[in-house]
Amino acid sequence: MADGHTMTGILLDTHVFVWALADPRRVPDAAWPVLRDPAQPLFLSVASAWELAIKSARGRIALPGGVRAFVGEGCRRTGVTLLGIDLAHTVEVERLPHHHRDPFDRMLVAQARVEDLALLSYDGAIDAYDVGRAAR
Repeated sequence: MADGHTMTGILLDTHVFVWALADPRRVPDAAWPVLRDPAQPLFLSVASAWELAIKSARGRIALPGGVRAFVGEGCRRTGVTLLGIDLAHTVEVERLPHHHRDPFDRMLVAQARVEDLALLSYDGAIDAYDVGRAAR
């Protein structure tokens, strides 16, 4: 972050969480040490669960047991903590430049900035934001 705060954990982009659970071969080698580091807290935004619910309802992704089971069991199995959305996150979304049109990704950037989390994402559009990144 530009203000010099120390990152306190890693916020997983939706695709990283899905890959790690459903298709681990898609996770880049550089990400595995981050994902497996027991000293590094991992977080998944409720925005990611919301995104998965929409994609599942539209038939764009198959989630065994639905979003509740996939996200809930996935978080329990991997030690990932769900991060809720609060007003500070939405205020930060309002302040963000419009480099990325996807509202879910904009929320992830905002949450990472507000919560001093590094964002683990392989979405190149996020590179335009002033946000800490993990394992490129």
